[in-house]
Amino acid sequence: MMIRSRIMSYSVACALLMLGLAPTIAVAFPDDLFGYRQTPQAKIDDFPQWVQALERHLRDDLKDGDCNERLMNRCHLSEWLVFLEQVRQMPLAEQLNRINRFANTRDYVIDFENYGLEDYWAIPREFLFNGGDCEDYAITKLFSLRWLGYSMDDMRIVVLQDTNLRVPHAVLALANADDILILDNQVQAVLSHRSIVHYAPVYSINASRWWLHTPNE
Repeated sequence: MMIRSRIMSYSVACALLMLGLAPTIAVAFPDDLFGYRQTPQAKIDDFPQWVQALERHLRDDLKDGDCNERLMNRCHLSEWLVFLEQVRQMPLAEQLNRINRFANTRDYVIDFENYGLEDYWAIPREFLFNGGDCEDYAITKLFSLRWLGYSMDDMRIVVLQDTNLRVPHAVLALANADDILILDNQVQAVLSHRSIVHYAPVYSINASRWWLHTPNE
């Protein structure tokens, strides 16, 4: 319970500290994600997998092990940070598309195969080495954008229902002016949420709180 008590008051300022970045000014996140209304909630400790992922990333020094291994590339973190520096000065649209595609090159692997668990939210270190499932792609994209200076308040991991495939799914949502842009491991292009009609959001979450999404009546 120690981790939960520490993260229950996990503030945006703490999230920024774990990435070594100064705070940025957030824009108002539109309240009509995929055409659904949102109700803010407070206790992210209701989501222990996310809480534990934040704690692990906070402790991570983002350094690789032995990068001289010939049989298997183990320098994924170094490559990730080099990649982020390469896109830092690019225009917004190009940055987002590059980050989306970079994460999407990793293999889709279910949590049970990777960790022997039904549900495990992986941080970039784990995802870049092991691959992962949909929320793991979204988490690495979130921390990639945070490294580049995007406000944590502008980003959310969205857990939703894919009404076409009739399966649960997760994506990263980024507020941009009056729009919400979606970074999705199923799609290489970054799209406006308004152009996606088959996603029904259940909840969204960032480092400080979460939101329940329900259909507009």
